[in-house]
Amino acid sequence: MVKLAFPRELRLLTPKHFNFVFQQPQRASSPEVTILGRQNELGHPRIGLTIAKKNVKRAHERNRIKRLAREYFRLHQHQLPAMDFVVLVRKGVAELDNHQLTEVLGKLWRRHCRLAQKS
Repeated sequence: MVKLAFPRELRLLTPKHFNFVFQQPQRASSPEVTILGRQNELGHPRIGLTIAKKNVKRAHERNRIKRLAREYFRLHQHQLPAMDFVVLVRKGVAELDNHQLTEVLGKLWRRHCRLAQKS
């Protein structure tokens, strides 16, 4: 049976990890969300979230967005390539409901899967 846990090993925790992704990222974007990705040598995907107060004012909205992104990642981690991902959001993402945001995230992660297969 496949484990769907979300341990520390699946998270980008330090600025060094984030900078690694920011140096040479593959981008998948929508008007509200951008997911940057870069191949890693670990054999499993990792995720980092950056949701600026400038773009999403209310803490409960930032928490909702982070919760949905983490949950999508947790449920689909075994289908994702061995990459480090950073999720960035823009203004307007708070207006999306949970279903719309999940669809946007799914579309962007599928795009990353296709990009990883090509390279």
